[in-house]
Amino acid sequence: MDLEALTDFNLVAAQGGFSRAARFSGRPKATLSRRVAELEHSLGVRLIDRGTHTLRLTEEGRALHARTEGLLAEIAEAGEAVVLGASVPRGRLRVSAPIVFAHVALGRIGARFALAYPDVQLEIVADDRPVDPVDDGFDLVIRIDPAPDERLVGRRFLTDERLIVAAPDLPRLCVGGPTPVEVPVGAVVLAAMPSNRLWRMRSAEGEALTLKPQPVLRLSSLLMVRDATVAGAGVALLPKLLVAADVAEGRLALWGVEDAPPVEIWALQSSRRLVGAKVRAFLDVIDQSFPNKVFVPQN
Repeated sequence: MDLEALTDFNLVAAQGGFSRAARFSGRPKATLSRRVAELEHSLGVRLIDRGTHTLRLTEEGRALHARTEGLLAEIAEAGEAVVLGASVPRGRLRVSAPIVFAHVALGRIGARFALAYPDVQLEIVADDRPVDPVDDGFDLVIRIDPAPDERLVGRRFLTDERLIVAAPDLPRLCVGGPTPVEVPVGAVVLAAMPSNRLWRMRSAEGEALTLKPQPVLRLSSLLMVRDATVAGAGVALLPKLLVAADVAEGRLALWGVEDAPPVEIWALQSSRRLVGAKVRAFLDVIDQSFPNKVFVPQN
């Protein structure tokens, strides 16, 4: 595949037309049209439907643009690094992250990165959907307890745990004598939580308990669960990184810690892409923010 022709195609696709691409690049419209036609001929598929006044990518054109735009940007970045004699972070950087983690940590991390690397245009998208880095156009995705996926590579940069918490004035469990196998509690839960889910807890005193949450309120996000729990609606199982400050400042009482393996938070990217300078720089800022791989709440 002719990389120059592919670059011209992506330029036309990104600008939405040959005339706009010509004005943007300073290159003749006829040259761009010819190069795109040559690319279509070499691939044997039509990439662009050309109308009198409009241009529309075909399904094949959209797929090619989505899969190659980021790769060409990385090739250009690598070339610039060779010319400069160093790898200088620059260009656009798109990061996808779960809503709670983005809400709690990525505002400060994003600001620190933007101040350190003004030549990078950082965009952080908070989304609990498991996006695809290539198809959805992300350079980096942050995931919690990700399943193994050979298409993604990266590293764990943070561990967390889940806490069982409630408003301070909510009566605590008083388990005297023989402990029931399952202790029922009124709970605020995620709407998607299975009805048979149990919470296994270690109390501050080291006591092991199994709680049977009886939902008094079902909500669609952990942020809503946290707010309802602070308001006294019931007991909740929530990430420590979300409620550590509430516990420390007395807005929530800690009943115990979930008896489960640590929660792992990973930064991942497509295994088909090289790790560019801007991605490495962002990962360095994340590592500096969590030097011990443990979340520490900040005021």
